[in-house]
Amino acid sequence: MPARVGVVTFPGSLDDADARRAVRLADAEPVRLWHADDDLRGVDAVVLPGGFSYGDYLRCGAIARYAPVMTRLIDGASRGLPVLGICNGFQVLCEAHLLPGALVRNDHQHFVCRDQRLRIESTDTAWTSAYEPGQEIVVPLKNGEGGFVADAATLDRLEGERLVVARYLEVNPNGSARDIAGVRNEAGNVVGLMPHPEHAVEELTGPSTDGLPFFTSVLRSLVGAA
Repeated sequence: MPARVGVVTFPGSLDDADARRAVRLADAEPVRLWHADDDLRGVDAVVLPGGFSYGDYLRCGAIARYAPVMTRLIDGASRGLPVLGICNGFQVLCEAHLLPGALVRNDHQHFVCRDQRLRIESTDTAWTSAYEPGQEIVVPLKNGEGGFVADAATLDRLEGERLVVARYLEVNPNGSARDIAGVRNEAGNVVGLMPHPEHAVEELTGPSTDGLPFFTSVLRSLVGAA
């Protein structure tokens, strides 16, 4: 029986179908979850996709964080449920305090869309174990509020405890502190990433297939935990 990976749709989500497709290409069963759901339908892991969740005009993810499904997700994450937040999903995870820091408007004040080179800094997470330490990958990035910020003490803790998951290479596209593109929690089951690995899972449609290991990693972690 394949692993079941839930993908949450908020009003305004636009990458949920792509995330479900990436889950399917990784040989897992994608499960549609709605923001108003009061349960997670027994899924083994959850992806919060990119898009423009309602409430973005207040602050990205600030209202989406209070969606009914988030109550179940926060409880599940505290018990080890693997959760990946991509772009707007990353913002929602920070607003829910499942990850430290915040995402703010790009320092150049413009929306950016590019194929972005990254270095995977942490491979001992539920979502990055299929990568080699230090592996460099290329995945699409598209955001207007993707600048990762935190106070100096938090940034030092992220670096010291090896909680930075991915770092921008060649170009820092949004002014993120210390070139940080993604972070994780201490347990490694919750990961947030600003670029979009779900758009780099097939040669036909992406600049690479470098994003697929994010989705195969979680299957490996679920098998290991069984």
